[in-house]
Amino acid sequence: MEQDLNVTYLILGGHMEVDKYRHFYFITFLIVYILIICSNSMILYLIWKHPNLHEPMYIFIAALLLNSVLLSTSIYPKLLMDFLSEKQMISYDACLVQFSFFYSLGYSEFLLLAAMAYDRYVSICKPLQYPTIMRKTTVGSFLILAWILPACQVVTLATMCANQKLCSFTLTVIFCKNTIYKLFCVASRAISVFGAFILVNAVVFPVVFIIFTYIRILVICYHSCGEVRKKAAQTCLPHLLVLINYFCLFAYDVITVRLEYDFPQIARFIMALQLVLYNPLLNPLVYGLKMKEIYKHLKSLIC
Repeated sequence: MEQDLNVTYLILGGHMEVDKYRHFYFITFLIVYILIICSNSMILYLIWKHPNLHEPMYIFIAALLLNSVLLSTSIYPKLLMDFLSEKQMISYDACLVQFSFFYSLGYSEFLLLAAMAYDRYVSICKPLQYPTIMRKTTVGSFLILAWILPACQVVTLATMCANQKLCSFTLTVIFCKNTIYKLFCVASRAISVFGAFILVNAVVFPVVFIIFTYIRILVICYHSCGEVRKKAAQTCLPHLLVLINYFCLFAYDVITVRLEYDFPQIARFIMALQLVLYNPLLNPLVYGLKMKEIYKHLKSLIC
C-alpha cells in the first residue's frame, strides 16, 4: 500500500464555512489550548514545589494532569493548522500516529485512575500498612505500567491498520480515532478482535477494579467515624467524577464505531467538543478545588 495516501480532514464533523469562521475558530481553540496547558501546569507546579504534596496520591494526580496535557497536544496543533488551511488534509501515516497517541494516552487515563483508586483503598482501608505498600518503587511501577502497556498495545493495533487497503478517503471527525476502520475496503476480524481485547484490558478491567475498591471504601466508611468519611469524600469524589466523565466518552466512542450507531450530528459535535475542550479543563478544576491541600496552595499562589 502506498504510504502517501491522504485523508480529508473535515473540521468539527461536517462542512465548516472555512472562509467565514476560520480565524474565529483558530483564536477560540488557541485560547482553549493555552488554558488547558496553563491550568494543568499550574497544579503540576504546585505538586512539584511543595514537599507535603510529594505523596503517592498527589503524584498520581500530577501524572493524570500531565497525561491530559499530552492528550490535548496530540489533537490541538493539527486542529489549529487545519483552521488556517484551505483544505483540511492529513496523510494516512500521520493519521495513524495521531490515532496511536490518542488511544495510548486515553487508555493510560483509566490505568492511572485505577492506581489512584488502589492508593485510596490502601490509605483508608489499611492505613497502618500504607507506608510499606505504597512505596516509591510501587508508585513508579504503576506509572510505568500505565504508560507503557497501552502504548505497546495501541502501536501494535496501528501497525495492523497500516497494512489494510483503503477504499474511502474521507473522515468526518476533528481528529483521527477509530473511525479510520470505516476507511478499510474489508473489515478486518483480527483488528476487531485485538481492538476489543485492548478495550477490555485497558478500560473494562480498570473500571471494574475501581468500582470494587470504592465499594470496599464505602463499606469501611459506613462502619467508621465521621472523620474517616470526610477524608474519603474529599479524596475519592474527584476521582469518581473524572472516571465517570472518561467512561462516558469512551462508551460513546465504542457505540459509534463498534456498534455502528449513528448519533445525530449535533450530538457528535457536542461529544467531540467535550473531548477536546471540556474534558482537559475538568481535571485541574476538580483537583484544584476539591483536593484540600492543593486548593490551599493554589489559593496562596493566586492571592
